[in-house]
Amino acid sequence: MDIINLVLTICLVGSPGECREQSLHFEASGSLLNCLFLAPTHIAKWSEEHPNMRVVKWRCAYPSRDINI
Repeated sequence: MDIINLVLTICLVGSPGECREQSLHFEASGSLLNCLFLAPTHIAKWSEEHPNMRVVKWRCAYPSRDINI
């Protein structure tokens, strides 16, 4: 099983200067390009579950080898 990270840069809605990165991990069903096509659905779901946060940018990446999932 291959894992791909969807790396979101998120900021607090009430304090747009307070930002951090949040990684979502999911099973790869192809390449990073496929992640780019699937990402908007995952981002929309995450955004609904976290109404106090706003996604300001995102990218797809392979996780480092030392990640624990």
